Amino acid sequence: MHTAYNHITAEEIQEDMRYLQLLARNFPTIADASTEIINLQAILNLPKGTEHFLADLHGEYEAFQHVLKNASGSVKRKVNEIFGNTLREKELQELCTLIYYPEQKLELVKGKEINLEDWYMITLHQLVRVCQNVSSKYTRSKVHKALPEEFSYIIQELLHESTIDPNKSAYINVIISSIIETRRADDFIIALCNLIQQLTIDRLHIVGDIYDRGPGAHIIMDTLCDYHHFDIQWGNHDILWMGAAAGSVSCMANVLRMCMRYGNLATLEDGYGINLLPLATFSMETYADDPCELFGPKIDENDTQHNAKTRRLMAQMHKAISIIQFKLEAAIINRRPEFEMEDRKLLHHIDFERKLFVLDGKEYEMNDTFFPTIDPQDPYRLSPEEEEIMDKIHHSFVMSEKLKKHMRCMLKNGCMYNICNSNLLFHASVPLNSDGTLKEVLINGKYYKGKAMLEKVGQTIRSAFNVDSAPEEKLFAQDYIWYLWCGKDAPSYDKDKMATFERYFIKDKTLHKETKGYYYTLRNEEKVCDMLLDEFGVVGKHRHIINGHVPVKTLKGENPIKANGKLLVIDGGFSKAYQPETGIAGYTLVYHSRGMQLVQHEPFTSTQEAIEEGQDIKSTTLLVELSQQRVMVRDTDQGRELEIQIANLKRLLVAYRRGLIKERGK
Repeated sequence: MHTAYNHITAEEIQEDMRYLQLLARNFPTIADASTEIINLQAILNLPKGTEHFLADLHGEYEAFQHVLKNASGSVKRKVNEIFGNTLREKELQELCTLIYYPEQKLELVKGKEINLEDWYMITLHQLVRVCQNVSSKYTRSKVHKALPEEFSYIIQELLHESTIDPNKSAYINVIISSIIETRRADDFIIALCNLIQQLTIDRLHIVGDIYDRGPGAHIIMDTLCDYHHFDIQWGNHDILWMGAAAGSVSCMANVLRMCMRYGNLATLEDGYGINLLPLATFSMETYADDPCELFGPKIDENDTQHNAKTRRLMAQMHKAISIIQFKLEAAIINRRPEFEMEDRKLLHHIDFERKLFVLDGKEYEMNDTFFPTIDPQDPYRLSPEEEEIMDKIHHSFVMSEKLKKHMRCMLKNGCMYNICNSNLLFHASVPLNSDGTLKEVLINGKYYKGKAMLEKVGQTIRSAFNVDSAPEEKLFAQDYIWYLWCGKDAPSYDKDKMATFERYFIKDKTLHKETKGYYYTLRNEEKVCDMLLDEFGVVGKHRHIINGHVPVKTLKGENPIKANGKLLVIDGGFSKAYQPETGIAGYTLVYHSRGMQLVQHEPFTSTQEAIEEGQDIKSTTLLVELSQQRVMVRDTDQGRELEIQIANLKRLLVAYRRGLIKERGK
């Protein structure tokens, strides 16, 4: 027997016999097991695949799709490496735009190109070279799985032949000429461009907040549901939508309020088919004589999609659903005293006769005192009309097939945190005490902290969707999801309060302040980050925490790299609503075999300009870490899993050769 396996003892084989017998079903002969060992050991010596980290997309689907297509500049970097000395800047730009938007770019090219056949020939050769480059770090098997079925054989031939050999060069030219002659060039170019996009990024991480503010969260979810390899760390806005989909009327009211606040009817109506007519009718009647000036949607003044009448209606609906929300939330607060949110019931502090807000004996002037749906004697009771509206809205949410599909995707690919290649990913916070120790958080009668707390939160969210959950368990889960949106000890929020009522109605801005939890300041300390990385069992020479949630105020000089490089915040303001404050349009993170790069993006203009004028997002790359040696698959989590598989296959070989397991087919 080969000396490499001499260390494997008979006792080890016997201990693993049941597992090895199961493994033998997939590898029934010595030859099968040996071939797999050779394949896996070869994979260990390939360069690590590129990971792409994005956070806080907030419905900005055009910017998201562009950053996804250009892989935060990775595609452009590849094109420059290959053609930087042979193509002019304009030609490089044209090629990149074609890779990002092949269908649209082809239409423009065909409208102005004089010698289209010549363009096809040159472009196909260029795309084949790019495709060869981006596929070089993967096995043929992995590339094969990514290939479009109708062109699979042709692309494989082109990828694995060299133009240096004269005979092979002629062979490749004939293939490309035949593609053009048979009028399949357009389809083939589209297939190649999509393949380049897919192979440039091995895995996509979304560190929370796909939903709210921007108009296309549903479009982002459509893209993700079809994406080849991704994961999501749920953010507070995602959790809010999950609560709404699970049946929580308080979450539904909050979702509607956020959509009205940012003038975002597209996600509700076009995306998920939520019927807003009952709310619109009620709002127009109830607030017919109310200017609702404080509730006007946050829409650009130059926006032409929403006329004055539409904005007026959204303001009325915004106010109506806000009052409904405060009433619905009070019911949860009464039902769940353990949430300790009694201070968030504020309607009974309104002095309706004197039109003042009275809190702790102090009187505050109000911005708005028109409350036709609030009964001063019972301020938290829904009116019959409000109850009817919420019944209809509830029906719309729970019956939306598109929303169900997206939530299934969110549950399948998401969780509260993730650990990948020495990086700990979570959206917002792990609650801490003032001294930097882990804070104990009460969840359904039991205290949890750190890793166990995030895992319990994730389990509770899932129980809201579990058909086997008991009614009381499901109701608690729905209520707790709402708490995760605005509760002071919620890891997805972690502030002392959500001052929605105060911001709308109280003039004194001292009541508007929301105080962040200790995590947001203590995460600047390296020792705190190390404690958290240890708590979650993150190992490795270079390990990091990656967060989103709090926009990095670049205009004020804030640095997204904290705690001596141990923590990275990649919420830089994808949402247009944040950009005046942040000064940029988001950070993304790229982790490839040569190191880790933080990419700072300027605001994205439009997809149309990107296609017609070749306008790429202007990005600045900040080097976080550069590896002295190239990171290989064996250095990753996947590599450790492959090494375990190899060890088990070696045990199987020993079992075969000692006759403990018989080969099949012999």
